[in-house]
Order: sequence, then structure tokens, then C-alpha cells
Amino acid sequence: MAAKKNLVIVESPAKAKTIGKYLGPDYVVKASMGHLRDLPKSTLGVDVEGDFTPNYRPIKGKEDIIKDLKTTADKSKTVYLATDPDREGEAISWHLQHLLELPDSKAQRVTFNEITKKVVQDSIQHPRAIDQDLVDAQQARRVLDRIVGYQLSPLLWKKIRRGLSAGRVQSVAIRLVAQREKEIADFVPQEYWVITALLGEKKGFEARFYSMDGKKELTCKEEADAVLAAIEGKPFVVAERKVAEKKRHAAPPFTTSSLQQEASRKLNFIAKKTMLIAQKLYEGLEIGKKGPVGLISYIRTDSVRVAKEAQDAAREHILTHYGPEYLPETPNVYKGRKEAQDAHEAIRPTDLKNDPKELKAYLSNDEYKLYKLIYDRFLASQMGDMVYEATSVSFDCGRAQFRANGNRTLFPGFTAVYTEGRDDQQETVGQLPLMEPGDSFIPRKIDCGQRFTQPPARFTEATLVKALEEKGIGRPSTYAPTISTIVDRGYVLREKKTLMPTELGFVVTRLMKENFADIVDVAFTAGMEEKLDQVEEGKAQWQKVIADFYGPFEKTLKKAESTIEKVKLEDPVSDVPCDLCGAMMVIKDGRFGKFLACPNFPKCRCTKAILEKLDVPCPKCGGELIKRRTKKGKVFYGCSHYPECDFVSWDKPVNKKCPKCGKLLVQRMGRNGPFIACPDRECGYILRSGKKSEEKTADTAEE
Repeated sequence: MAAKKNLVIVESPAKAKTIGKYLGPDYVVKASMGHLRDLPKSTLGVDVEGDFTPNYRPIKGKEDIIKDLKTTADKSKTVYLATDPDREGEAISWHLQHLLELPDSKAQRVTFNEITKKVVQDSIQHPRAIDQDLVDAQQARRVLDRIVGYQLSPLLWKKIRRGLSAGRVQSVAIRLVAQREKEIADFVPQEYWVITALLGEKKGFEARFYSMDGKKELTCKEEADAVLAAIEGKPFVVAERKVAEKKRHAAPPFTTSSLQQEASRKLNFIAKKTMLIAQKLYEGLEIGKKGPVGLISYIRTDSVRVAKEAQDAAREHILTHYGPEYLPETPNVYKGRKEAQDAHEAIRPTDLKNDPKELKAYLSNDEYKLYKLIYDRFLASQMGDMVYEATSVSFDCGRAQFRANGNRTLFPGFTAVYTEGRDDQQETVGQLPLMEPGDSFIPRKIDCGQRFTQPPARFTEATLVKALEEKGIGRPSTYAPTISTIVDRGYVLREKKTLMPTELGFVVTRLMKENFADIVDVAFTAGMEEKLDQVEEGKAQWQKVIADFYGPFEKTLKKAESTIEKVKLEDPVSDVPCDLCGAMMVIKDGRFGKFLACPNFPKCRCTKAILEKLDVPCPKCGGELIKRRTKKGKVFYGCSHYPECDFVSWDKPVNKKCPKCGKLLVQRMGRNGPFIACPDRECGYILRSGKKSEEKTADTAEE
């Protein structure tokens, strides 16, 4: 009789394949394909009259998987529950134990922070029991979200319209986006003036107005003119030169949040896309003869901690490939946020020998980009400081003072590998020429321009994730699905990289604020997250946490059902008649922006795209250029005569032609704001606002 084998259960086939490679013939590795048991979809599934016991049921459509796992488990010596090392993974293992009717002696819990041979084999040798505190924390979150979602959503259906949803985290996220939009609408721009002088030879350098007669801000044209009059014909004399050596420390390795932010900034990935690709990199990808290889550590973490083994490997790599001067005397250690759980390491490559360039042939373009981002960031985090010389020069010009700043890199340090992206636009500061007090300069050009203060920027996915994390809303696993939900429900629109609330988003936020203040209150929601963390730590009983929430919530819900009047969302009427029934079509908000629909829906289902005209003629046929969207919501610009005319541009065309090549100019966004450029990068013509044409390359303009 053949010896019994051991069964290892993971979530996905990719993960099963990678782990199976490391365990040998005594183990059978199978995938559960995620959760196999959950609350029913058709009912609340929670005993709110009793002790909030969840009514878990096998998920429909997964009967064959359950049967196969049960049959294999019955024949197995030991069953290793190897789902992800977090609350959700712990709960899946707990559900598996119950579904497969495994006694505690047979059910062994193992976790892998990274899927490598050493970690997998070590973990199998050191199993543990299921952590009930972790399970209870997940149960508390699941029950809490079910109560809020299943009892609030029907109310929104009754009072606003069908298909809406509410949730603890998503409702706060919508409120933040809507609140920011109101701040933008209420913003009153303040006028100010900027005066710069071009000094020096060749390309020269800029000195900016600093003060005159003790006044530093120029708030009107008269004040700017007074400065121009005071400096006319006068030399710029160096009054003081300050030089200081400064250092910049590398950014820490990625957490889930910082990875999503940086992937948005540098790769234009939405949070959902980042997490899907990262999951593949963690579970394992086929790398030629090596077979499936797990390339990065676990991806749901809020810790910046790095294991000593990984730290030592990084230091050895830096010493070998960059030299001792790039290696700090002691390993770089980073301090995480106070609220961080620190259960898992930061996100890092599992093996620095897996160089992104060498793996490029085996990865998709997006997989390569994200892996390289993670690889470079981790390596840089263990490197020495960048050292630079910061120079500040003050100039006297009559009664006015001007200043110029410059930086010179003395040692690149970690920047030889990686530089962190930024959400704000910063001017590039170059190196200043050598000058001493008393040196005099005759300005080659003086520019004076009117400016206005700018409102706060709309949230991007990167900045919204950052805001949620800073306010303690949600956890690493919730950021991506939260943003996807508020976009899919039509509460928020993606406009290029920014997030804009729809009219529906404003209406739902107002209703929630007026009737369910706690649900959309940032401090309250953050406090609930802390209580869930206490459950995980064994410091709170999960059913009591739910009971404390449910009592007041139930009273508020009953009151709202009787007092809230039905909200009628009036769709704006267009001047476009329906092609089918002749009724004047109305403007509706959809997943990919506004569109026209027949008011007689569902009797008439006619819809049309809204054609946003640019007042720019098509360079091919002379027709009108209009704003369009792809099926995935990405904006582009095309000819109204399509398909007869196939002109298309991802950048917004402007009604100006390039003076160098005659092509229609387009608007682009660079690091220092928008600029006008020729679409032909070989031509390279650009035109910045308020300045004369510059014959630079468009690539340079974006740097």
C-alpha cells in the first residue's frame, strides 16, 4: 500500500505551480480559487437579533472544487492550508478546515512571505494552528461591511435610484473626492507677479525678484512696474553667496500604498492594475528553464521593515556592482507609520540575482515595468545618501534684491539607481556659475509675468490612496477595490489621471452626511479600523465591536427611512432629439463620462455619445475634431468624419500650427505644468505659456 501524500491548498493555480516545484513528490498542491464559503448574496446572512453569527454557505459554482479538495484531503496524511499571510488568507484557511471537515490534528497552517524554495520548505517544517484572532478580525470586517452595505444600499435605491451602494470605506473616499471638488469650486485666485532676470553667458541662469523696500510679494501690476522702474538700466551686483553641502536619504522600500502611488506616478497604472500585476509577480511567473519563480515578497503590507537576510544580500550586491562608496556604513533602517501592522516585510525582490533586464524576455511589458520599479526602489533603499552642493546667491539691483539658487551633485548615491516620484510640480534647479560678492552682471533679459494662485489639485488615484492611508481609512488590501467601486458605481469619474465626483457622487455624499454622519466621518471610520486591529491583536471581542456599532446604526437607519424624502435626480435636457422616438434626449453620467439617453427608457433604449467639439479643424480633412473615449474610458481626440477620416491624437490638439514643420500643435503635460508642442518629437518644437518659442525636444520638456 502506497504511503499517503500531503495536501497543500493555496488560492491560485499559479501559486500552486510555483510551490509544487519546491516540495517534491510527497506533496500534492491544489488551488481553492479564492474563497469557497461566504455570506449568501440574496439575504443579509447575519443574525442581527442575536450575536451577529454569520450564516456562511458554500459559494455557488464551486461545488466541484470543494468535492475534489474533500476527496483529496480524506486520502492525505496532512493538509497544509497555505493561503495568503493576512486576515483574508487566514479566514480562507479557516473556512477550508470547516468545509473539508479537518480535525485540528490534520489541519496545519503555513504562510509564505515570499515564494522561494527556502521559505516554502522552511514553512512546511514549521506549521502552526489557525490564528483565530486573525479570523475574527476578518469576520468582524466582513459582517460590518455586510450590515452597512446590505442595509444602507436598499435605502439609497428607494430614495435615489436602483443599483447604488454604500460602504464604510467607499463612502468616506467619495466624500474626500467631493470635498476636494468643493474646495476647488470655492477657491478665489489671488493675483501675484513674478519678475525674473536672465544673467550670465551662453544659456545663463535666472535670478528671481526677492524684495524691494522690505516688500516681498508683488500683488498687482503697479507694484511690478515700480520694481521694473527701479532696476531699469542697473547692474545686478552679487551681495552674498551661500554654499552648503546637503544630503538626501533614499526612500524606504515599498508598502502596498506607496507601490500604488508610485506606479500611478511613474507608470500611469491604476491601483487595481498594479495589484493584479503584483499578485502575479508574487505567485510566480514562468522564467525559461527555471520554471515558475516568485519574484517579489508578499504584496499586502504597510511595513517598511526588511529581513536581515535580504538586507545583507542587498549590501553585497551594492558592493559588487557599484563599489564601497555607495554602501552606507550601517544598513539603512526605516521607521514605519505609527498605525502600521508590521506583520510582513516591505515589498522587495525575492532574489537580487533576478535582474529585471535579464528577465525582460520572460515578462510582459507591464510586468517588467512594475518588477523593475520594485527592484530598483528596494536596491536604492539600501544605498548611501546623495550628496549635493546647494548654492544661494543674493543680488542687489538698485533698491531691489534678487535671488538665484542652484544645485550641484557631488555624489549620486542612491540616485544612481532610483529617484522617488512626486505628486507636485517642482522646477528643476541647475548649477550656478562660480561668482563672488562684488561681481556684476548686466541682465540679458528681464521677464515680468502675471500669475494667479492655484486651487488645490484634484485627487489622483495616487494622492487619494495617500490620503486614505494618512487618515487611517482602510487597509492595504482595500485601497484598490475601493477606488474601483466608486468609479464603477458612477460616483467618481476618471479624467486622465484625476478623479472627479459626478452629480450622483455629490447627492449621495450629501444624503450620507445629513443622515449617517458617522459612516462618512473620517475620524469615526479610522476608529473602526483601530477596533478591528484590536480584534486581530486579541484585545477586543469581535461581536462586541459589531454590537457597539449596530445599536446606534439601527436607530439612525429607522429614522432615515421615515424622514428622508425621495431625491429626484433631474437629468439635464439636451437639444438632441432621439433617433427612434423623437423625444429630446437627456444627459446622463456613465462610467466613462457623460452620454445622451432617451428619457423614455426602458421603452426606448436609444443612447448617443456626447460630442465635445474642440473648435479645431481636422488637419486631414478639415472636419471637426471631437473628444472621444475608448471602451476603457481613456480620452482621445478624433475626427467627426470617422471612419471616412482616421485622424486620431492622444494629446489635445490646439488651433495652431508648428512654425517648423506645419503640423497641428498639441497640448501636453510636463513636470512643470502644461505646454504646447509639436506632435512630431523629431521636430521638437515647444511653446511654453508666457515665453517665446523654444527649440527643445518635447522629451526634454517633460523631464
